[in-house]
Amino acid sequence: MAAVAPVAALTSEGAIGPATADYISRGLVHAEREGAQLVILRIDTPGGLDTSMRTIIKAILGSPVPVVTYVAPSGARAASAGTYILYASHIAAMAPGTNLGAATPVRIGDTSEPKEPDDRPGAPTSSSRDNKPDKPSTQAMTRKQVNDAAAYIRGLAQLRGRNMDWAEQAVREAVSLSAQDALRLHVVDYVAADLRDLLQQAHGRKLALPGRTVTLDTAQAPVFDYRPDWRVSLLAAITDPSLALILMTIGIYGLIFEFMNPGIGVPGVLGAICLLVALYGLQLLPVNYAGLGLILLGIGFMVAEAFLPSFGVLGIGGVAAFIFGAVILIDTDLPGFGIPTALIAFIALLSAALIAALAGVALKTRRRAVASGAGLLIGAQAEVVDVASGGGWVRIEGELWRVACTEPLRRGQKVRVLARDGLLLRVTPQDDFQGRLP
Repeated sequence: MAAVAPVAALTSEGAIGPATADYISRGLVHAEREGAQLVILRIDTPGGLDTSMRTIIKAILGSPVPVVTYVAPSGARAASAGTYILYASHIAAMAPGTNLGAATPVRIGDTSEPKEPDDRPGAPTSSSRDNKPDKPSTQAMTRKQVNDAAAYIRGLAQLRGRNMDWAEQAVREAVSLSAQDALRLHVVDYVAADLRDLLQQAHGRKLALPGRTVTLDTAQAPVFDYRPDWRVSLLAAITDPSLALILMTIGIYGLIFEFMNPGIGVPGVLGAICLLVALYGLQLLPVNYAGLGLILLGIGFMVAEAFLPSFGVLGIGGVAAFIFGAVILIDTDLPGFGIPTALIAFIALLSAALIAALAGVALKTRRRAVASGAGLLIGAQAEVVDVASGGGWVRIEGELWRVACTEPLRRGQKVRVLARDGLLLRVTPQDDFQGRLP
């Protein structure tokens, strides 16, 4: 008797992003390589990025192994992007106490809600409100996004033979369904209490795949879990907007400190690595480049405050630019992809404190007495090492200087410097020094 082919189980929890797309895509390839007859994708998600969702759906549609999307455990949800993934799967299932839906695309860059008509006397009518110059373009963009999403999910529903009308309603009206209602409306195929219950219900089902038809033999099939590896964890970490902001800040400051003190090496190396990792993570996210530019400008202003006498103008402007840039850095309102306000405030205050400390050190250094250089030559004692007409050569601070003197000099004589004229020093004998400084 031939051994029953195994079933591969993948698990995705939280917002759908680049790391989730990479994990599921590689999981489907791994399942094919291991000879799995079925892949079960357990999801619990509030939604995610459109690009990552479409990457997952393409992987499912092109997979030679049939995929079951299973919303589990009880209390889980497949909202927004999760609904599209469920519709794209060969089999859709939910655990009791779960829900799906609310698949309206999030509007980028505009979180304003549509306002109810105002019936007060003198209030603008709906026609006058619609004629405002800034409304039509915003409404047209929203309609384009919604129409595109509705057509996309209807295509998936038609492909899998599921309820197309409710799918479009989930996009246009953001409606949701419980597990039992989804089963009744033919949105999902099964409601299963657990994984083994799902395999029992799916046993014997025939599925049409490209070029062939398969019959599932899952009643007693072994299940192996394909867990996220270190690569997925690393990708999830560096595509976290908060960590990307921290790494970018560390990278920029590291490079600045290296340029201020060339040769140390550690700030430059660490800064370059952090900055490149941050930029890699940001290019996978929906970044608002105006926000990125404001962050860079703000850090530049704060650093300039330590070197230019702007009396705090550059520093305050830099902190403000950094805060505004960080707030609008991630160009989406999807859950799981925002930067906490507390983190933005902490980094801004830390940067301001660091720049204030550097400015304080620079001010103390400026007030400190001169310890070396040409400024110490005036009044310094020197020894004559050679004489010539009208002067000679002296040794001072280990250096030889050409000097001029109104009195004859002799070798070994002690003299004092009265003034400096370029590379020539005017000196006087030690005994005549008192009271002759200009």
